Amino acid sequence: MMHGVAARAAIISELALAVAGCAPAWNCVPAASCTASGAMPLTAEQSAAGWRSLFDGTTTSAWRGYHEKTFPAGWHIVDGILTKTGSVNDIITKDQFGNFELALDWKLGPGGNSGVFYRGTEEYDHIYWSAPEYQLLDDAGHPDGKSRLTAAGAAYGLYPAPAGVVKPAGQWNSTLIVVNGNNVQHWMNGQKLLEYDLGSPDWEAKVKASKFNVYPHYGRASRGYIGIQGDHDGTLSIRNVRIREIK
Repeated sequence: MMHGVAARAAIISELALAVAGCAPAWNCVPAASCTASGAMPLTAEQSAAGWRSLFDGTTTSAWRGYHEKTFPAGWHIVDGILTKTGSVNDIITKDQFGNFELALDWKLGPGGNSGVFYRGTEEYDHIYWSAPEYQLLDDAGHPDGKSRLTAAGAAYGLYPAPAGVVKPAGQWNSTLIVVNGNNVQHWMNGQKLLEYDLGSPDWEAKVKASKFNVYPHYGRASRGYIGIQGDHDGTLSIRNVRIREIK
């Protein structure tokens, strides 16, 4: 059984194996267990290490709509992939999480824009008023790609992600988000993009200078929902969503 640093090193190594559209972040053992889309179940080793599936390609039972009791229309499972093609309601996990490692594969259509939220609450009209966001973006095809603060992998509006890591529209990317106490790490395609500490003087200064300053509880929750943004136009595809809580 793997714990802590060892488990994190293992998942980062697996993420580094991802190649656009053909080698998902989790190895298929045996190969026959993979669908054509790359959706796959957890292996015994991953389960033993504490990983659990939030979306395995067959059911959305772990999710509901933001401010909704049911799963919103407009999201569909197609060949093991959770997808939406236009503006739909955001979705959040039914469970809340504090300290965790979250892994998933994603791709966008041309000009696509979405995000993954963590430690979100439902106290505001929109989840992004409470939850930090890992930006999902077609950097080459969307205006937000002109700023590293709003480009793919950024902690939206606060911490920039380096250029040249995200794959072009229509190709799969693998993401890892690590949240442990106040420390947050964003990874993409096996590369660490950024790291920051919630509540630190640097973070407080960045929030104060941002549009989030008007929301006093932004980034303050020690535990909350994982969310996926759906309220932008364009095509988004998600697969192999897994989480491991850090005890």
